[in-house]
Parts: sequence; C-alpha cells; structure tokens
Amino acid sequence: MKTKLSKLRASELQQLVKEGNKPAFEVIFDRYWKRLFVYAFRIYKDEKICEDIVQEIFISLWEKSNDTNILNLEAYLVRSVKYKIANHIRDLKFSPVHLEILQNIPNTVKTENVMEYEEFEKEIFNEIKKLPPKCRQVFMFSRFEDYSNPEIAEELDISVRTVEKHISNALKFLKSTIGTHHLTILIIGMFL
Repeated sequence: MKTKLSKLRASELQQLVKEGNKPAFEVIFDRYWKRLFVYAFRIYKDEKICEDIVQEIFISLWEKSNDTNILNLEAYLVRSVKYKIANHIRDLKFSPVHLEILQNIPNTVKTENVMEYEEFEKEIFNEIKKLPPKCRQVFMFSRFEDYSNPEIAEELDISVRTVEKHISNALKFLKSTIGTHHLTILIIGMFL
C-alpha cells in the first residue's frame, strides 16, 4: 500500500490526508522529513531542537489537514520550518550567535504582504473558476499539480496540442481579466 502511495504526487497525498488516510501522511512524512531537518539544522545547528521543530510541523499538518488549503506542499513545509525556528529563537534569551542567526534568516514575506497575496490569490481562483471546465482542469493540472503537458494529455485522454491550447487560452483569459503584472506576481508567489 505504502509503495503505491509513494508514487503519488504531493497534491494527491494531501487530498488523501484530508480524508484521514494515515499511510498517505506517512509517505509525506518520509518524503520530506530529512529535507526539512537538514534545512532546519543549517539555520539553527541544534539537532534536538531541529527534530522537535520538524515533528511539530508534521503534527500541525496532520491536525490541520482539513482546514488548510496548501498549493505547494514542499514550499509550505520549508516556510513553516523557517518561521518555527524564528519563533523559537525569539523566545530564547539571545546569545550573540543566535541574534546573528535571527538577523540572517531571510524574511521574504511580511504579514501585510501575506494578507495581500492571499486576497489576490482568492481573486485569481475566482477568475480560474470562470474558465470552461476542461480548460480549467488542464490549467489546474499544469500550474497547481505540476503535471507535464504529456501527463495531462494522458490523464484526460486528449492530445498534447489540445493541452497547450487550453493552457494558452487560460493564460490569455487571466491576463485580460487581472493584467500581466498581477499574473506575474501570482506566478512568482507560487514558487516562494
């Protein structure tokens, strides 16, 4: 069962986790735990604390799986590690080394920017919902599920050329309704 689940994409595993599937959660854990620990350890250099932080993130992911809509699981988990470490450091009595670490953690997103992005993201999804059903499905597979064009074609039993046409139409529609500048911001935000 676990071997079959390990072949699924992160988004498919997330859906199963939302349905309470523990083996799917274990696959997510196995897939990302080491990467998250290594990332945490590069920032903080305390094995026990880093293990605890990564464990807390996975516990939170399991407990909040029904309430959280995650577009990019790996990016979400990495950001969670960064913020947990920052919060942990803030709660400590600072040593000069920890102060330097805290100051050097890149803070690419401010709270106000996050709120603006989330509002903008809702607007984008409202526009995506206006796409014709097949076009919307192709676009979602392409941009949010990380499917390649041939994978989408196979999944939907259509030609690769049709997939390309749907993606092109979706992008034209989104550019016309939200503007190129805002669409660029969304695309950049999806990869943070």
